[in-house]
Amino acid sequence: MALTVGMTHEMRLKTGPEHTAQKFFPKVPDVFGTPFLGGLFEGVSAALMAPHLAPGETSVGISMNLKHTAPTPLGMEVRVVTEITQVEGRKITFKVEGFDEKEKIGEAVHERFIIDAAKFNKRVEGKKI
Repeated sequence: MALTVGMTHEMRLKTGPEHTAQKFFPKVPDVFGTPFLGGLFEGVSAALMAPHLAPGETSVGISMNLKHTAPTPLGMEVRVVTEITQVEGRKITFKVEGFDEKEKIGEAVHERFIIDAAKFNKRVEGKKI
C-alpha cells in the first residue's frame, strides 16, 4: 500500500532518568529533554513509513521544525502522533504532536526522504576513508 496523505501512527514512551534534559547540559531542569521528543517524532514517522517501503529502501529525516511547548516530569508517559500531510515523490511531510499525561507538550513539521539503503551505506563508508 502506498504512503498517502492522512495516514497516521502513534507511539508511547514511559519517560525515565535516561530521558532527562540534563544529559545534554547539566544546568537545565531535570525534565523530559527536547532531543528525546525530537527523536520520538522521527521514530514515529519512520515507523509509519517502514511497512510501505520497497525491499532495500529505508527513510532518513531531512528536516524538523519542532516546538517543545510544555515540560514533562520524568516518570510520565509521552504519546506521539504523526500524520502524513504531503507526499512529493520520495519526500514525505508529517505533522507530529506530542502529549504527556496532562497536556500537549510539542509539535513539529517533519520531512523524511525515501532512500536506497545500500547506496546510502556505501556513501557513508566512503566518508571514512
